[in-house]
Parts: sequence; C-alpha cells; structure tokens
Amino acid sequence: MKHTLRFLNHFRLALFVFGYGLLGVLVASTLNRIMIAELGYPASLVGLLIAIPYLISPIRLWLGYRSDGFTIFGRRREPYIVLGALLAGLGLAATVLMIVNSAGAPWLMAGTLLGFTLFGLGRNLGHNSFEALLADIFTGDARPRAATLYEVAALLGSVMGGGLLGRALETYDPGRLVAVTLGTATVAFGLSLLAALGQEPRTVVTRVATEKARGASFRAAVRDVVLADPQVRLFFSLVFFTFIGTLAQDALLEPYGALVLNMDVGQTTRLTVPWGLGVMAAMLLSGLVLIKWFGYLNVMRAGIAASLAAFAGIIFAGATGDVGLFRNLILFMGLGTGLAGAGMLTGALNFTTTIRAGLLMGVWGMANLLGKAAGNVIGGGVVDVVQLLTGSRLAAYSAVFALEIVMLAAAFGLSFRLNVAASRAEQEARQTLPATAAD
Repeated sequence: MKHTLRFLNHFRLALFVFGYGLLGVLVASTLNRIMIAELGYPASLVGLLIAIPYLISPIRLWLGYRSDGFTIFGRRREPYIVLGALLAGLGLAATVLMIVNSAGAPWLMAGTLLGFTLFGLGRNLGHNSFEALLADIFTGDARPRAATLYEVAALLGSVMGGGLLGRALETYDPGRLVAVTLGTATVAFGLSLLAALGQEPRTVVTRVATEKARGASFRAAVRDVVLADPQVRLFFSLVFFTFIGTLAQDALLEPYGALVLNMDVGQTTRLTVPWGLGVMAAMLLSGLVLIKWFGYLNVMRAGIAASLAAFAGIIFAGATGDVGLFRNLILFMGLGTGLAGAGMLTGALNFTTTIRAGLLMGVWGMANLLGKAAGNVIGGGVVDVVQLLTGSRLAAYSAVFALEIVMLAAAFGLSFRLNVAASRAEQEARQTLPATAAD
C-alpha cells in the first residue's frame, strides 16, 4: 500500500509539468500566431513579449531564496508552486482580455507588457519551486528517473496541448480565444493544485534547513553560495554554453533545409518529428538505465559529443546537397540533445542541498533560460550578418552550426572540471545537517 501511495503521489507531480506545457504552447504557438497574423502586431514586438519569461529569469534566484527560508502555511515549496500557477494564469488571461477588448487604447501596450511580465513571473516562480521540490523529494537513482520523466511529461503537455488548442482555435474568434485562454489557465491552475498538495517532506532536517536558509540575507546567500563558489560558476557556464550550443539552430533547421537543400514545405515541417522522437527516447533511456549505469556526467558528455558531431555532419550535408544524410542527422541530433538534457537535469538536481535547493535551482534555471534566449538571438543574428557579408546561404547557416560546435566543445571541456562535492553549498550542508538527521 505504501508503494502504491508513493507511486500515485509521484504521478500527481507530473500534472504540474503537464499544465506548465499547456500554458507554454498557448503562448509560444497559438497566441504568437494570432497576435502576428490576426491582430497585426509586429513580429519583433511579439518575440520580445514572448521572451519576457527568459529575460526576467534572474529573479529565480530571489524566488528560490524565498522558498528555501520563508514558509507559507508552514510549507516552503507547495504554496509557491500553486501561487506561480495562479500568477501565470492571471497574467495570461489579463493579457488576452486587453488585446481583444482594448484595441487602440493608449495604455494597451503598457498593459500587455505588464500582463506578460506577470505571466513570466508566475512561470519562473512555479517551475523553480517545482524543481526545488523534486530535489527535496528524490535522492540517489530516483533523481535521474524523476528529472527525465517529468521533462517528458512537459513535452507531452506541449504536444497534446498544441493539438487540442489547434482544433479549438481553427478559425480566429475573439470570444473563443478568451474562452480557451481562461479554460487553459483554469486547468493549469487546477492541475498545479492537485499536483502540489501533500507532497512536501516535513522532517527535522527540512525544518533546520529552512532556519539555516532564512538566517542569511539574500545578498549574503548569493555572495557566499553562488558568486564565491567556482564550482557554481563552472556549472552555470556549462549549462549556458550547452543550451546555446544545442538551441541556437532551433528556428534555423527548417530554413536551412529549404534554402540550402531545396526541401519543400512538407519535408521541412516533418523534421520536428524525428528530432522530438530522438529527444524523448534519449531522455527516457537515460533516466531509466543509462545514468544509473554510466553516471550523469558521462551521459551528458555523450550527448554533447553527439550534438557536436551532428552539427559537423549537417554542414557537410549542406555542402554536398545530401538530403538523406541531413534527415538522419536530425534524429541523431535529437538523441544528442536528449542525452545532454537528461545529464544536465540530473546534474542540476544533484548540485543542490536541502538548505539551498531553491536558490541553486534558480541559478541553473537562469542559465537554462538565458542560454535559450541567447541561442535564439545569436542564431538569427549570425545568419543575417554572414549572408550580408558573403551572399552565401550555406556559409551563413554553416557559421551558426560552427559556432554551436565551439560552444559545445567548451561545455565538454568544462564538464571535466566539475566537482559537486567541493561546492560551498555541499560543505555547508555537511556541516549543518548530519547532526540534525541523527537526532
């Protein structure tokens, strides 16, 4: 019975990331298209609004610090998860209501910016607190399984949400957009509430950890635990470089296939299928067996090396016009991305302590989101500049892929210098918690 209840509780946790994926696809896909194609917003402005959760991601450090040391109703993770989902839903609903009902109003842009900021704040708060909760709940071999399975649940939420929202909004109607947005926000909040309640461990160790975290000011915690620790700085750089290296091409593979390899629209659209299958297969395999057998660092290195080789092969495929090789490399790239992602997720959970889980997950989340944002900006910028200078599409896109190879090579090298046990946070935990655990 105890094992069954534990399984059901772990299954409940997946409901949060499923709802998180639903909200994400509503903004990044559905609302993105409607604002540009139906409402006439400039694409650059919409891109900036959608990037707000990435741009404000440094606030994760403060949010994580608060959840480590300042409880709400005696809990330090669950209320923050639910509050994050509530803020994200309210921000998104307010934004859509303003866009639909206040066209032409002089305050519309300020209101839209505020709504997206509230949405981004909620997403960062909810997701960071959820990841800290995972670090609190899971230990040992259970961590890689949890990290990868919940990431796959988020991907499934995005995929299923995209299909459902696409059918619900086949033709644009303002009233229907409002109804779908309110419904999605309500579902995401309900799933978060159902997922979070009753999950948080309440032990003597967590009580003392909370008191220890609250004992230092935010500035002191960042200074002593983050900025002064070379291992934290190293892992931040590793995550940042890896995400730039794997995602700078995110919006470029389909144009590359069309402009360099002369693939048609149907062929390039289908490229996302093998990539997505590769990511999910590699993540599941890593979480279930590979990390247990080989360790998360070796799995991460294998993923980085595979991604590096895939980019070199894609440059070669473009130079030779080999469409078949390009298609196969997309699957290989997905496998590499999945391996690297699973290794990094497990590493992030391992590089936390009971005292500083929220703060440190904030650091890794910030590296992740800033890496994604930088990758997208750098990718498009390099293509434009190189094509302007050379007039060659192959050279322009190959320059991005070559830059990603450099970033991945840097991340690969940094991984050999990582030593989590030497971090200041680990030393703090060893000095503070063992005696408590023994009481």
